[in-house]
Parts: sequence; structure tokens; C-alpha cells
Amino acid sequence: MDIRLTLDGRSVDATLNDSPPARDLATLLPLTLDLEDFHGTERIGYPPRKLNTAGALEPAVPKVGDLAYYAPWGNLALFHRDGDSASADLLIVGHIDADADRLAGADRITIEAAY
Repeated sequence: MDIRLTLDGRSVDATLNDSPPARDLATLLPLTLDLEDFHGTERIGYPPRKLNTAGALEPAVPKVGDLAYYAPWGNLALFHRDGDSASADLLIVGHIDADADRLAGADRITIEAAY
């Protein structure tokens, strides 16, 4: 699913995959989140509720540009550096077509359905 994503007022192309948490995220759109740094690897923000993770895809090592959901905390993560390993609790829900510097500096994200 193509989505419209805005980072600090500037549009970027992005997609959601066909996983249960990605489909559940789509039901919350449009969604605007403030972002904060997490371990110099990702920017994180908290949707208004936890997402459905039943039947989620197998864990994968996150890469630059991945949009992921961390189930225990209920946060979305935008990776601006590659992750170290896969975690059963970290679910990739999509991908953002933006360079690492732009992702690393993002303070606010808006996610909307693309029509």
C-alpha cells in the first residue's frame, strides 16, 4: 500500500507492507507523531494505541528506511541506521524512500493514505 508521508513538512514516498500490524496502522491514518531519538539508530513515536500483531511477518534485521513497530512499547520506529539483529518484537511494517540524514533529523512525521 502506497502512503503519503511527510517528514518535518517535506513529502517522501513510502509504502506499507501487507502485514497485520501495517493494515492496522492504516486504519489510524491520517496520523501525526512527534519523534525522538532512540540509540542513535532510529527515530520513534507513539501511535494512539497498540497495533494488532497477530499473524505478523517473520522478524527481519531492520535496514535504513524501514518503518517498524516495536510491539512491547507500542511505538513506530524510522530506521536511519541499519539494525544489528532481528527481534521477534520488532516488526517491519513498511519502507520510507528517504536518505539516512533526512530520517535521522526528523522531529515530526505525518502518515496519510495515498489516493
